Amino acid sequence: MRYMNNEPTAIKAIPVLDSEELRVLGALMEKSKTTPEYYPMTLNALTAACNQKSARNPVMQFEEATVTLALDRLKRHGLAATVTGGTSRVVKYRHTIALQYSFTPDELAILCLLFLRGPLTPGEINSNAGRLYEFDDLAEVQSVLEKLASAEVPYIRQLERQPGQKEARYIHLFSDAALAETYLAETNQAPVQSSRDLEERLAMVEQELADLKAAFEKLMKEWMG
Repeated sequence: MRYMNNEPTAIKAIPVLDSEELRVLGALMEKSKTTPEYYPMTLNALTAACNQKSARNPVMQFEEATVTLALDRLKRHGLAATVTGGTSRVVKYRHTIALQYSFTPDELAILCLLFLRGPLTPGEINSNAGRLYEFDDLAEVQSVLEKLASAEVPYIRQLERQPGQKEARYIHLFSDAALAETYLAETNQAPVQSSRDLEERLAMVEQELADLKAAFEKLMKEWMG
């Protein structure tokens, strides 16, 4: 509980969002920075942003009805709003997470990446944040991460470093434990699969070299003989 003018004010709790709400919210946050000329977003454009195959983990496929229902839930959380009026008669949508929690642009960039891509290391955040926010260096990224993790109500947390990883990853806390475990299971499987692929490729190369050597030796014997 914070105190302002000697009067206590309650710390705003963070909502528990499902995977659909996180994808819609993350897409709104991303496009507000990367394509501001098309923001606020129409339902059609927002659905396409949710379903894009790049910069998304996992890749999802939503119908417009799914996005509409997710928007309704986000509105009840105070994280999205409808925009009407002006020269366009088409209903558009925008995020309101910055208004709800007074996040700074650098904090919004990090949360957006975690919403759309799952757990990330500081290095991955630094290399992927360019269009959302231009961090000066890795130290600045780390400073913002520590600020988000050490808030009175933490917004992210650091995960235990996995074997073979140089950096620890961070995960947002806007989802329930089950969704967080899904993220972790997917990202933990990736290095194992990559290692297996490498071993299989190496075995294939070794076999090809052995076959070439045998063929060469056979050719040399025929030529010498």
